[in-house]
Amino acid sequence: MKTIGLIYGSDTGMTEEITNSIVDQWSYSDIKVIEVSEAKKSDFEQFDVLILGLSTWYDGDLQSDWEAYFDEFKTINFTNKTVAIYGLGDQYGYGEYFIDGVGMLAEVILKNGGNITGFWPVKGYDFTASKALYNNDYFYGLALDEDNQPEYTQQRITDWLSILEDQFSILLN
Repeated sequence: MKTIGLIYGSDTGMTEEITNSIVDQWSYSDIKVIEVSEAKKSDFEQFDVLILGLSTWYDGDLQSDWEAYFDEFKTINFTNKTVAIYGLGDQYGYGEYFIDGVGMLAEVILKNGGNITGFWPVKGYDFTASKALYNNDYFYGLALDEDNQPEYTQQRITDWLSILEDQFSILLN
């Protein structure tokens, strides 16, 4: 069975906590966790299946480590790679930019030949706009709002991971 690469960035520790929760709940295969501040292009290239995590800051800015790495990220060839993304945001304080970082990463992944999986329904969120919208009904990845809906986080992670396990099972065997 293949290993999944999980690459994330965290400024305040919240995305790191979510990452740890994902790793603790994941039982399907091995996950190698890498902080994007320490990532190299080869870290992305060595995995056929990736999970990426980040938060969106202020008016739609990438988390600082992702922002610092973004020019390099845009050069990665994602052909034959399947990527799932989770993002943290504030749907009330920054409702026009809710989890924009997820959409910014998804755009590059798709442009560079990758496949996105782990779409997440928009139902249950109250936001104005988001670059993370796949269509009117789904985000490109899991949306978490620790500021306004922390009581839903663990169930959302559990539900999302069960979706990923179904989708990744074909790829990891």
